[in-house]
Amino acid sequence: MSDRAHIVALIVAAGKGERAGGDTPKQYRDFRGQTVLAHAIDALTSHPAIQDIRVVIGEGQEQAYRQAIGSRDPPPPIIGGASRQESVRNGLEALATSGGADIVLIHDAARPFTPAAVIDRLIDALDADGGAIPALPVIDSLARTDGRTVDRSEFVTIQTPQAFRFDTILSAHRNWTGDRPATDDAAIARAAGHSVALVAGDPALKKITFAEDFAMPSSLSAPSSALIRTGLGYDVHAFTEGDHVWLCGVEIPHDRALAGHSDADVGLHALTDAILGALGEGDIGDHFPPSDPQWKGAASHRFLEHARDLAAERNAAIHHVDVTLICEAPKIGPHRAAMRARIAEILAIPEKSVSVKATTTEKLGFTGRSEGIAAQAIATLGDMGG
Repeated sequence: MSDRAHIVALIVAAGKGERAGGDTPKQYRDFRGQTVLAHAIDALTSHPAIQDIRVVIGEGQEQAYRQAIGSRDPPPPIIGGASRQESVRNGLEALATSGGADIVLIHDAARPFTPAAVIDRLIDALDADGGAIPALPVIDSLARTDGRTVDRSEFVTIQTPQAFRFDTILSAHRNWTGDRPATDDAAIARAAGHSVALVAGDPALKKITFAEDFAMPSSLSAPSSALIRTGLGYDVHAFTEGDHVWLCGVEIPHDRALAGHSDADVGLHALTDAILGALGEGDIGDHFPPSDPQWKGAASHRFLEHARDLAAERNAAIHHVDVTLICEAPKIGPHRAAMRARIAEILAIPEKSVSVKATTTEKLGFTGRSEGIAAQAIATLGDMGG
């Protein structure tokens, strides 16, 4: 579903966080180098299936919000209500006004870490149900206040993000008739008659509630069995006659072209090799032999898409890529933004996870003599889990 659906994350950050102590709401407090809210935003925007993100804040929290997100640039925040339920409703109505979505993930800002595998499970569950929520089994013994124990196998602890078909949860909120606020959005969906699936949660989704929760073990800050892999890529193509070059998926007018069996996009070739290297899958020549006539003149985005799909098959998420173009001409600066956007589009990752740089060799070597263009790339991949 994620390949076709428009998926939006709605982060609820309107609370006062009084149980956590201090004068600053917990979502705006520093936690391991950045604010709790910034962690929550980064965790969701780094997932390739999530296209947009909106944040609901409390009235009068605008300045704290701007300081908390730093250089991040999500759309303007939505002002919440007096309760979490009202804040979510305000967020959903704002989404509806701006075009809606196919799927919405409703998340508490106080949960700073969201494993990608949990998001995948939530989205997949919506193929059969109107909603899906992450849950963990209860491991401690449970008893009533009178001391009578109960069967803990009948209980789970519920986490966020909670995923819903957008029209389903919006309608459920609009038609809510309960005389007290619902415990969560799943309760609102069930009250409207919709099925809500339980998927496996993760300890990393622990919610910061009390002051002592800021001492959360670092082992909970990343998905379980997370494995980081890096790959390096390098490519070079000589100039030949022509009137344009392809670099990082962008056509750039130039007084010469790059020679190659395909479109000779040296940037995408290096990046393809970097991803293949991180996967231990050889290099671009192993997958697209230059001796094979079907690749003559081929657009290099096809090679990068192949590497992207291989990563998905290996359950590996592409976290960040960095490309350096080495040439005297053409000038890269005017095209960097378009290059980043194109690479992000091909890999289905946020633009902030893509870096494109350029340098020269101070007139030294074949690039310094303007005989061709070289490119270096590095890709960082991590396990999705699951």
